Amino acid sequence: MAGKRDRRIVTAWAVIALQGVAAIYFLADAIGERAAGNRALGFSALDLLVGFALLCGIAYGAFTLRRLSQEAQRHERALAIAQGALARLMEERFSEWALSPAEAEVALFALKGCSIAEIAAARGAAGGTVRSQLSQVYAKAGVTGQPMLMSLFLDDLLTGTPLNG
Repeated sequence: MAGKRDRRIVTAWAVIALQGVAAIYFLADAIGERAAGNRALGFSALDLLVGFALLCGIAYGAFTLRRLSQEAQRHERALAIAQGALARLMEERFSEWALSPAEAEVALFALKGCSIAEIAAARGAAGGTVRSQLSQVYAKAGVTGQPMLMSLFLDDLLTGTPLNG
C-alpha cells in the first residue's frame, strides 16, 4: 500500500515539475517578446497570464500534495497503532481463555469473518474438526457465535473495557 502511495506521490511531483517547466517557458517567451520589441501585446500578456496561472497551480498543487501526504502518514500511524492494539488484545484474550494453538488459529480466522468451510480449507482440516474447535472457542469466550466473538473485540477496542472479561 505504501509503495503504491509513494509512486503516486512521485508522479504528482513529476507533474508539478512539468508544470514548472511550462511556466518558465511561457514567462520566458513573454519576456523575450517584450525585450525584442514585439508590439503584439495580446500574445505577450496571454503568455504572462498562462505562466502566472501555471505558477499558481504549482503552488496550490504542491501545498495540497504535501498536506495530503502528511495526512496519509498520520492515518498509517493510527492504523498501525490500532493493528498493534488488536493483536495485543487477541493475544491477551486467547491466553485468558486458555485457547490451544489450534483453537487460537481457528478463532483468528473466525474474527476475520471466515466461514467454517473457509477455515477448514485454509487449515487443511475437516469441517467437523473446525466446528468442534469453534464451539470450544465460543464456550471459553462465553459467547454463542461468531458475531458475538467479534463484538467482544470491537467493544474492547472502542471502550477499553472488556464485556465479559
